[in-house]
Amino acid sequence: MSEPVMQARRLVKRYQQGPREIVVLDELDFTVKAGERIAIVGSSGSGKTTLLNLLGGLDSPTSGEVSVAGYDLAGVSEMQRGILRNRFIGFVYQFHHLLAEFSALENVCMPLYIAGISDKEASARAASLLERVGLGERLTHKPAELSGGERQRVAIARALVSEPKCVLMDEPTGNLDRQTALEIHGLMKELSTSLATSFIVVTHDEALAAAMDRRLSLVAGKLHVEA
Repeated sequence: MSEPVMQARRLVKRYQQGPREIVVLDELDFTVKAGERIAIVGSSGSGKTTLLNLLGGLDSPTSGEVSVAGYDLAGVSEMQRGILRNRFIGFVYQFHHLLAEFSALENVCMPLYIAGISDKEASARAASLLERVGLGERLTHKPAELSGGERQRVAIARALVSEPKCVLMDEPTGNLDRQTALEIHGLMKELSTSLATSFIVVTHDEALAAAMDRRLSLVAGKLHVEA
C-alpha cells in the first residue's frame, strides 16, 4: 500500500484569548491518499482555514504532527519547511492573488523561477499546463484581461506547475458562477486521475462538496465523515 500523501496525527491548535483558551482543533486525525479529492465543510469559525494552514505548513500546531510525503513538518527548520511546501504542496485561494503586471504564462512560471528552473523549461511547463486547463490561447493576457473563471484557472495552473502531491484549496469556487464552478470541479477530477494529485477543498459549495470522494465536517475541533 502506498504511503499517504498527507497525514495529521493528534493535531491540536489552541489560542489564548485573554483569560480564555480557545481549542480550535482537538486531537484531530486525518489521512489523504494519492489522487483523493476531499471536501471539508463546517460553519464559519469552525477552524477550516486554520486546518488548511497547518496542513500546508503555514502555521504550527500546539501539539501533534503533520507529515507530507513522509516528512514531519514540525521536525524540520523553517527553511526546510518552505522547501517541502514548494515541492509537495500547491495552494489555491478564493481570491486568486495573481500578479497584475504579469501575463498568465509569467504568473504560472513564478514557482518554477523560485525553484531555480530555467526560463525556457519554466515557460514550456507553464504553457503546457495552461493548455491543459483550457487557456492555451490566453498565455499573454494579464489578469485584468481574463474572466473570473479564467483567473481561477491560472491560479490552479500555478498551484499545479510544480507537480505537487497535494493541492489545498480555500473556497476555490466562492467568487465564480455555477458554470465556471462546474468547470473547475471537472478540472480537479481530471487531474486527480491523470496526475494522481490529491485535493483538499474547504468549501461552502454544496454541489462541489457532494462531488468529492469524501466529505468531512469539522465540528468542535474534530473531523466527522458525512454521508
